[in-house]
Amino acid sequence: MNIKTALTSVPKPAPELIEAFKEAPTSVISDNLDRLAGAVGLRPFHRSGRLVGTAFTVQTRPGDNLAIHKALELVGPGDVIVVDGGGDETRALVGEIMKNIAQERGAAGYVIDGAIRDVAAFAGADFPCFARAVIHRGPYKSGPGSINVPVSIGGSVIVPGDIVVGDEDGVVSFSPAIAATLIEAVRAQIAREEETLKAIREGRYEGSYGR
Repeated sequence: MNIKTALTSVPKPAPELIEAFKEAPTSVISDNLDRLAGAVGLRPFHRSGRLVGTAFTVQTRPGDNLAIHKALELVGPGDVIVVDGGGDETRALVGEIMKNIAQERGAAGYVIDGAIRDVAAFAGADFPCFARAVIHRGPYKSGPGSINVPVSIGGSVIVPGDIVVGDEDGVVSFSPAIAATLIEAVRAQIAREEETLKAIREGRYEGSYGR
């Protein structure tokens, strides 16, 4: 079946913008995106490590990973392979071999609205992988699919080139066009929350956090 490729590569924001979000909690990023942004139902399967990079999107038929294999021929350093698998949990779309291919090509990690397998390989590594479920059953490889088109991941629309951030709490994404303003708001909230925690430790807290 045909795999349609809208873009063979995605535009990259300035490296300092990506770097700025490496320590930004997804919870605080989401707070500053009206608490609406972020994929629902995904969780991390890797040992440790934060996910920060640029969305390289794949849309595939549920239970079929041919388009992901085609995408792995195109991804490069800093790309987050974002897979819209329709939320299907009956067949794994990615396993250890595809993890190693992505890692070797310098990809930043996987975000998969679907299932994975070979979970021990992910659990023993620091290559970020967020997915919906684990299952031993393998995928079909017949297509169809699309590469670098807008996708829906856990109710969140992700566009090729969006910045994607993942940590223990989940995954959020946003346009690079708002990144500079967003990181300033994130830093300001972190500073406020650190002051609140300090006030609690010192017995000065007066309930201002909930107001």
